[in-house]
Amino acid sequence: MEEKRSGEFVGAFPSYGYIKNPEDNHKLIIDKESAEIVRKIFEWKVNEGLGNLSICHRLNDMGVLNPTGYKKKRLNQNYNNVQIMQEDYSWCPSTVRNILKNDIYIGNITQGKRRVKSYKVHKVEQVPEEEWITVKNMHESIVDKELFEKAQGMRKVDTRVQNSGNLSMWAGILKCADCGRAMHKKYCKNKSGTVYEYYICGTYRKKSNKLCTKHTIKVEELENAVMEAIKLHIELLVDTEKLLEQINKSNTKKLANENMENIKKSKKIEIERISNLKRCLYEDWKSDYITKEEYFEYKQKYEKNIDRIKEIIENLDKQKEKQEEIINGNSLWIENFKKHKNITELDRDIITEIIDYIEVHDNKKITIHFKFMNELNKILEYIDEENKSSIFERVKEA
Repeated sequence: MEEKRSGEFVGAFPSYGYIKNPEDNHKLIIDKESAEIVRKIFEWKVNEGLGNLSICHRLNDMGVLNPTGYKKKRLNQNYNNVQIMQEDYSWCPSTVRNILKNDIYIGNITQGKRRVKSYKVHKVEQVPEEEWITVKNMHESIVDKELFEKAQGMRKVDTRVQNSGNLSMWAGILKCADCGRAMHKKYCKNKSGTVYEYYICGTYRKKSNKLCTKHTIKVEELENAVMEAIKLHIELLVDTEKLLEQINKSNTKKLANENMENIKKSKKIEIERISNLKRCLYEDWKSDYITKEEYFEYKQKYEKNIDRIKEIIENLDKQKEKQEEIINGNSLWIENFKKHKNITELDRDIITEIIDYIEVHDNKKITIHFKFMNELNKILEYIDEENKSSIFERVKEA
């Protein structure tokens, strides 16, 4: 128990991405090859919005060994009897899910999740989370905390399960637009005896009809509306991508970039000129051309001017970085949306990849909150600014 509380690793095998330190078996160090796969899993989840199944498909297509197969491969270097079967290569969603929720990847050691209830029959029971022992910053992290926390937020939509044990396609996605509570699935028969599925506000159903209204919507209506919205959203992304490409190929954009570089160049020359003046100040003071007070006055003035010009250059660099991020940093998630361009049927994986959540209103209308809307709004703002700039340039030329 003392070892657990001190944060020492006491397990037989470290989590995928780590190996035991050869100098101290109670310490973990990064295994570069598997750690790179762990990073990719988190990045695909957060930056591209991939669902667990899609991550599995990508890893399997790449021929990446799953954690069990990888450990066997490593053991095979020392033990001759270990065989790697074909199924050892195959990743499954539960493996990805376990990696995404494991805080070992941000440097924590969490132990005591299970305990032996009976040594006679070797019965093991789960320990409540509040009784787990977590010690932070015990080893080098594989992913940063910000990326890890984002992954936890995205992972939550995959955790709600129906009573049947099957994960509902809309679990964790549908919310009442007024009270914010999750929508609950119900079944009903119409006059002809046909059973249909619909969703109803969880507050109305479980608490009180005085706290919220029904907000009902049939599953069929919901699916049709979401399907249409996805197609329209992808059309918007395709058009936006084309506009972005046109702007970046335009002469106006090229001239703006050249102008930015010329300004930076002139500002750097100005810094050099002021720096030379500053260097001469000391000699002027020692040669009695200027007084001590004048020396410090001019010195301060020159330094302020240099700082001001450096700030201008820094702002120009930030502006350029922002533009490059918008131009080059959006291809992955846009491509992830575009692959569903010819969608004919919805499934859980598609929904969790591209939708954050859906609000259901009392008039049976819905509001869909797509993923990467902040990124899309940045692109649209950039396009708007560039179009205004282009119009201004044409007016000047006229």
